[in-house]
This record gives sequence, C-alpha cells and structure tokens, in this order.
Amino acid sequence: MGAGLLTVPAGVSAETTSEKIKKAEELKKETEQQKKAVEDKKEDLEDTREQLQDYLNKLNSELEDISDNLAKIEARMGDKQAEIVQAKLDIETAKIEEDRQYELMKRHLRAVYEKGDPTLLSTFLQTANYADFLNKAEYVGKLEDYDRKLFDLLVEQRKTVEEKEEILNKEIEQLDELMDEAKAEKNKVSTLVNSTSGTIAATDGAITATEIEQKAYESEIKEQEANLSALKKQLKEEKELSERANRMAWSNTGDLGFDVSDRELLACLIFCEAGNQPYIGQVAVGSVVINRMRSAAFPNTMVGVIYQKRQFSPVASGRLATRLSLGATESCYRAADEAMAGSQPVGNCLFFRTVIPQIQGTIIGGHVFY
Repeated sequence: MGAGLLTVPAGVSAETTSEKIKKAEELKKETEQQKKAVEDKKEDLEDTREQLQDYLNKLNSELEDISDNLAKIEARMGDKQAEIVQAKLDIETAKIEEDRQYELMKRHLRAVYEKGDPTLLSTFLQTANYADFLNKAEYVGKLEDYDRKLFDLLVEQRKTVEEKEEILNKEIEQLDELMDEAKAEKNKVSTLVNSTSGTIAATDGAITATEIEQKAYESEIKEQEANLSALKKQLKEEKELSERANRMAWSNTGDLGFDVSDRELLACLIFCEAGNQPYIGQVAVGSVVINRMRSAAFPNTMVGVIYQKRQFSPVASGRLATRLSLGATESCYRAADEAMAGSQPVGNCLFFRTVIPQIQGTIIGGHVFY
C-alpha cells in the first residue's frame, strides 16, 4: 500500500518517509563501505597470490636445477662405477702378470741354483779366460736384475691400480653423500612446491569467494538504490498528498453514500487483507477504507478507493475478484458493517502494512496502522 500524511494516535510515533530515506541512505553507505572492504580484501589476496606465484616459480626453478644436478651426479657415479669395474679388471690382469713373472723368476732361479742349466753351465765352461767368465756371470746377474725389476714394476703397477680403486670408492662415497643431500633438498623443495600450490589454490578460492561477495554487495546496492528511488518517489507523492489533504476537509461517515454492493466489496477486501486477523483488526482495515472515502485526497466512493491504482494488493493479484465470487466470512461482514457505521479503532489512519521495524504506528495483530 502507499503512504501519505497521517494522523497517528497520541503517544505513537510513526516513522516518516524522510526518516526512511535517511536510513536507506545510511544503509546504502554502509553497504558501499562493506563492498569497499571486500574489494580491498580481494586486492590483498591478489597481491598475495602474485607473491606466491613468484615464489612457486622460484621453487620450480630450484627443483629443476636440483634435478639437473642429480642427473649429473648420477652420470658421474656411472662413470666412476665404470672406472672401478675397469680398475678391478686391471688389478686382476696385474695380479696375473705379477704371478706369471714371479713364476718365471722362480724357474730361472731353480734352473741356475738348484738343478742347473746345462746350456748356461756349458756357456760358463766354454769361457776362454777369467774376464770372459766374469762377463758371462755379469750377464746372468743382469738377467736376474731384469726379472726382479720387471716383477717390482708389476707389483707397483698393481698397487697403483689398487690405490686408484680405493680413490674411486671414496669418490663414489662422496657422490653418494651428494646424491643423498640432493635428494633431501629435492624432497624439501617438492614439499614446498606442493604446499605453495595448495596455498595458491586456497587463495584462488578466497578470491573467488570475495568476487561472489563483491557481486552480492553490488546487487544489494542496486536494490538499495532502487528502494531509495522508490522511497523518494513515495515521499514526493506523500508530500503532494499531504498538501492536498491540508487544503481539503474531511467528511463525516454519516455524510458518505454507500451503494448496495459496497458491503460485499468491503467485506471481501477485509477477508483478503485481514481474514486471519483478530476481529478488531478486521474492523481497522475497513476503517482505513472508510477514512479514505472521508478524505478529499482520495476518491469518495467505495469502488474508487478500493480499485485506486497501486493501493490494495489483492486487487492487483486477482484475489479480491476470486473472493467476490465466493463471498466473505460472517466476521468480515460484521467488521464491514461496523466500519461503515463509523467505528474508528485506529483513528484517522489511512494506511496499514505488515508489521516491520521501520514503521511505527498502531499495531493490531500482524498489521501496523498509520
């Protein structure tokens, strides 16, 4: 229903449309502040996400470097292991050569000192003089020295290869340690990557939530703007109605003229608006209709008041037309009779609505009359 210049019972303060507009403006301002807070929050979240993404990119780069380093360590380990295998083969070969030379030396010694070598002995016996004998003896000594030196060389070569194998094993151990450290670092960075990715996903969710909240506030602001616009329009209409009412007089109920169908029309309207309300509330609704007929600011007929544009919702919804075809209840007919007889339980009130905190007036049942 609409609102106008009202007469409110003593001690009851009805909220004016100007006050409603002020409250609506304050509410809109508060909503805009809440929307701004959400926008700031979204901006902070976006900054956080950007920082997290930079950090994630850095972690991924570190992870790539660690993976490359691991690959290099594994390649070096492969090379070292191949070298160790070769060293072991070289050691085995050296041992074989060493054993062979050792056996050769023993055979030479046995041939000379144990069994004797007929050929060598014959060589010594055929010497022409002592000097020749010494030369031949020196030859035999040199042969022994050669065998010994060759044996020592083979032993030294074997030791060198064994030392190389030992060095390679130590290098393998060091590479194993490096591998373990690199793997531990990779696991650490991988954990950070997963954690950061999860945080980014959560931040994306928070950003989406703020976007939804932002849109909700935008929608709410639009509704509040529309409501504020409607209130301002209503205020303008009320001012015009107030000015008209101030210039016009009120008729007495007894001076009104009722048609035969007015009782049925009023009773059915009362049923639609207050059929579930206490009896006094039904009379009050009928009284509002009669007050409008009495005011020069409204039509002076029952039909004119009830069917005035945008005044009674049952008219627009079609409920009144349906009820007229069915009839009203006995209490609604009695309430219509009492209102038409001049009963004024809410004084000169011209409007009523479902009770809401923003409107103060005379409350009867679920309606506030003002």
